[in-house]
Amino acid sequence: MRPLSRFLAAAFALFLAGCDGRGGGGTEHLRAPEPAGMAQAREAMVHMMEREDLRYRLKDPRVLAALRKVPRHRFVPEALASEAYENRPLPIGDGQTISQPFIVGYMTEVLDLKPWESVLEIGTGSGYQAAILGELAKEVYSIEIIEKLGLRAEALLQSLGYRNVHVRLGDGYRGWPEHAPFDAVIVTAAADQVPELLVEQLKMGGRMVIPLERSGAAAPEPGVQELVLLRKTPEGLKRETFFEVRFVPMTGEILGR
Repeated sequence: MRPLSRFLAAAFALFLAGCDGRGGGGTEHLRAPEPAGMAQAREAMVHMMEREDLRYRLKDPRVLAALRKVPRHRFVPEALASEAYENRPLPIGDGQTISQPFIVGYMTEVLDLKPWESVLEIGTGSGYQAAILGELAKEVYSIEIIEKLGLRAEALLQSLGYRNVHVRLGDGYRGWPEHAPFDAVIVTAAADQVPELLVEQLKMGGRMVIPLERSGAAAPEPGVQELVLLRKTPEGLKRETFFEVRFVPMTGEILGR
């Protein structure tokens, strides 16, 4: 595992934004004017996710405010910007996707982050989930195994002013022990079992949200997982299961342990 090149990331950030940003952690960000209609599309997206007639909906006002603020169209390929506020995943290259906005919001909401907490994200991807976390937590530590995605995400996050989001290249299976223990861990790729090294890096009372593959007779077709919230207690992990999801599989050392 190795830190990202600050020189390359900074240069790319200037290319993306044309200026340096500042803020993060809920402060105002310096941004270029949005294309026409993006703010309205983002508001419509969030309004749909908080409708009271939905079985699963978002309720936390801080999470909803973050979704209203973060420009998802900046985190998808330019050719797909017009589709950024549809509630569906989109390809971001290298066989990876940006998760659908509802899943990003729901995973964030169940973590119940406080402004003074630190969170570890496994799988930076586009950087969108990290930006949402950056609006809510004090510090966000995000690990990406694909160099191209990690460099691009860090540059964009820096250009948008997220000084409290730290991106690192490496294998998320091993976590980021230098900054442990964490109040929360969010895993944005599917695993067939809970990574023990990540549990070790959780504080007592900490929470982890992760898509886990089902096994045995109850397993559905391949590629379907369950979204699970784990709480670390003196008696062990307490598990709460929500609904079926589809995430790309976790890669790296977890495949060969």
